[in-house]
Amino acid sequence: MPEKAESMKAYFNAMRLGRWPRSLAIFVGSTAFFFIYRQAFTADRLSWLLLRSLFVFLLTWAVSTANYIINEIADAPTDAHHPTKKNRPLVQGRIRSGPFLAMGIVISTASLFLAFRYFSRPFFFSLTALLIAGIFYNIKPLRTKDIPYLDSISESANNPIRFLIGWFAFSPGHLPPPPALLLSWWAFGNYLMVAKRLSEFRFLKDKAGDYRNSLQKYTHRTLIAVMAVSALLFFISFLYFALIFKLESFVILSPLLLGYLSMIFHKTWIENEVMEEPEKLMLQPKFALFTTVLFIAFVLAFFFDRAGR
Repeated sequence: MPEKAESMKAYFNAMRLGRWPRSLAIFVGSTAFFFIYRQAFTADRLSWLLLRSLFVFLLTWAVSTANYIINEIADAPTDAHHPTKKNRPLVQGRIRSGPFLAMGIVISTASLFLAFRYFSRPFFFSLTALLIAGIFYNIKPLRTKDIPYLDSISESANNPIRFLIGWFAFSPGHLPPPPALLLSWWAFGNYLMVAKRLSEFRFLKDKAGDYRNSLQKYTHRTLIAVMAVSALLFFISFLYFALIFKLESFVILSPLLLGYLSMIFHKTWIENEVMEEPEKLMLQPKFALFTTVLFIAFVLAFFFDRAGR
């Protein structure tokens, strides 16, 4: 029995359930919907809104977990060349790929069925897109994670996809989000993904190409240039959205966002593994404090500013 329990623990570890905070990104989309369409938010529906939000989060987390299962299986050969990822359960032979893949199929099928049954078609298609994005990113013949520049572009596509999931959890299908907002959210995600590539490039040095094929084509200069372009695209689209919807608070808060991106770049440059798992940034007091201040600032903007006013 203990041996079986240890085996199940290995399967759960391989599912990377600890990365659940990434699915919280859906609430950016939900918040944006209620920010723009303020009339859709009413106090008498608060309990329903909270329960629906929890349901949406669980569905997103489940599909993300299925994607991690795909990633774990597809990356096992290259993970063997990584100093820390070589300890993953599948690489070490503590779990089998067949049963593990079956778990991913069951999880994703059940999640998509529930999405189709209880939500709008745009929501279902958005959740499906999250799964498809994971397949394209990890599985040959496309496997975009091995293609320079397309690797970060396709991985950061999860940002606007999660945004759409959160948006269409409450929005009717005929009210899509503003394209500028989607573009800014993608550009922010691309900035983070390229920062992660830069961290890998610096940390793994000569072995970087063995772990990730796309790193064979990068240099420090090109990675920093792509980060700069992503940051510029983020600010242009963010400010365009703010100006179109007359959100003075967003314009005022833009310097804080610039400081946030600068802090990420600084830590990526001076600390070897800091962007291997972006969630680890939140364990650092200064970064956690800055994130909290930024979060509170946007919460206050939600209550004291109105789109189009």
